[in-house]
Amino acid sequence: MEKKATSNETQPLTSKKGTSDCNEGEDCKENGLLIRIHPGQGDKEEAAQISNGYSGVQSSVPCNGMGEVEDAQCTAPAATTTTTTTTSTTCGAEGQQQLMELEDRETWSKKIDFLLSVIGYAVDLGNVWRFPYICYQNGGGAFLIPYTIMAIFGGIPLFYMELALGQYHRNGCISIWRKICPIFKGIGFAICVIDLYVASYYNTIMAWVFYYLVSSFTTELPWTSCHNAWNTGNCTTYFSKDNVSWALHSISPAEEFYTRQVLQVHRSHGLDDLGGISWQLTLCLLLIFIIVYFSIWKGVKTSGKVVWVTATFPYVILFILLVRGATLPGAWRGVLYYLKPEWQKLLATEVWVDAAAQIFFSLGPGFGVLLAYASYNKFHNNCYQDALVTSTVNCLTSFVSGFVIFTVLGYMAEMRNEDVSEVAKDMGPSLLFITYAEAIANMPASTFFAIIFFLMLLTLGLDSTFAGLEGVITGVLDEFPHIRSKRREFFVLGLIIICFLGSLATLTFGGAYVVKLFEEYATGPAVLTVVFLEAVAVAWFYGITQFCNDVKEMLGFTPGWYWRVCWVAISPIFLLFVTCSFLSNPPELRLFDYNYPYWTTVVGYCIGTSSIICIPIYMVYRLIITPGTLKERILKSITPETATEIPFGDIRMNAV
Repeated sequence: MEKKATSNETQPLTSKKGTSDCNEGEDCKENGLLIRIHPGQGDKEEAAQISNGYSGVQSSVPCNGMGEVEDAQCTAPAATTTTTTTTSTTCGAEGQQQLMELEDRETWSKKIDFLLSVIGYAVDLGNVWRFPYICYQNGGGAFLIPYTIMAIFGGIPLFYMELALGQYHRNGCISIWRKICPIFKGIGFAICVIDLYVASYYNTIMAWVFYYLVSSFTTELPWTSCHNAWNTGNCTTYFSKDNVSWALHSISPAEEFYTRQVLQVHRSHGLDDLGGISWQLTLCLLLIFIIVYFSIWKGVKTSGKVVWVTATFPYVILFILLVRGATLPGAWRGVLYYLKPEWQKLLATEVWVDAAAQIFFSLGPGFGVLLAYASYNKFHNNCYQDALVTSTVNCLTSFVSGFVIFTVLGYMAEMRNEDVSEVAKDMGPSLLFITYAEAIANMPASTFFAIIFFLMLLTLGLDSTFAGLEGVITGVLDEFPHIRSKRREFFVLGLIIICFLGSLATLTFGGAYVVKLFEEYATGPAVLTVVFLEAVAVAWFYGITQFCNDVKEMLGFTPGWYWRVCWVAISPIFLLFVTCSFLSNPPELRLFDYNYPYWTTVVGYCIGTSSIICIPIYMVYRLIITPGTLKERILKSITPETATEIPFGDIRMNAV
């Protein structure tokens, strides 16, 4: 729906006009309203409006700009040969409040602020430790085939969809559903719960990084030798000048520093006995949250400046580490192991599941962040181009990170005189905190490389923390604007305190076990379910035709058949495939020497369910409070109830 306005347009929107001379398919003004007349298709066209985002029974009606409803505009025939889409001001005080809120909504200072923020969100610690491990575990270079296919048909379309939704409707993850399909508003509440779960454990990993960073400011890194208070008799260093034999129970100094000094897991007996709280990690986490607070407390105006450092610095360090790794002896062995294709693995279902899960969690739809960030864009910003650029940068970063990791693993294998597969057994955080840390400790200029490496990890994590909390903040403040009108800073402070208190269990001596449990169950299936329902609600209830028209209003062109097919069918199937695979084969959790008991699986599913339960609860609540028969309640609940403001000259108007 195209709308044109000249800069010298002074005619009031609510002025009285005579009879309309509008022709079919043209935009014109009638009674001060912008109207487009579409060729009608009888009763079928009216019924189809429900799924296309238009209502047979509108929840709000046009008015004369003074809060008085004009009778002539409030009468609609039961069946007509034409359908009319009107753009009007919203009635009464509610309309004035919406317009004031829209005028007050901040925007990114520069386009690059938005791009860096999205890139910083998508590129996180998982790109450095998860992708390289999954790649070599699932066929090396052969894994790039399912990874690319899943990115093209699943990850990128969902990424683009969320950016377009947020930019067009200019709302966070909760209130946006009033403009799409109100009965699915519970998705927004579920997203907020998931984001809080992520904040409760992800920032603890950042506290570990901070601990390593502070410990690196020494002439000799503390995880280099076995002569420290936390070391045991099993501590053995590969790089000792003496001939040291590696026994079955030998442990490297890097592993003992990680497990006995940083985590102190030896002081816990598992999830049923977490032990006390580590004051060192508590202090590190407190400093992390202080940095986060002063980076996001004023909104995207401040966080958009911080990401100039936190989003670009990791690439400088990655380049330095890549060059350093490539010059190490044995680096080629690691690269060969990383990329050597094993084509037979493409026949295994789990390889495709891992590829789908990796690209999905790497790009990060479903956390409310893309909706929030895009809502601060200008209306005609090219979010299509943004989606392609940022998703491409994210995937390339993951690929390059693999070289950074495996050149060092090849060096480790050369020094130990072992195969790379023996060196690369660690996965997840252990790959960074044990294997890579040990390799750095035995390089020339080890202190320098340790400092810049952990600084890189810190900045990678901070970007994602900014984004996750901004998703919650934007969602809540848009849903409850009176909070924003008071003081955003106080709300953000309260949210930070809640996240800090929620992290206390992860700061215990057994906190690493809690982090692992939350990482596997609190986000995985819950986020997949949320995005699946989101894709279905947009494509099938709001209507793919209406969504594509929204994109055309913003960008001037309609998404092609490829995007439509992906949004309607391929992407939902992609999500359903990954979700069912996870539920049918839940992971068997093990961390260090601790095997998670069966009851922890039940607890894990309860944690995951506690977020998505918001969706059916809100559906039932919505149907109960909506007046009318059951059929009328359902129709009203799937019909957009709030207008979307679109630019029209120098003012904003509501698209009903």
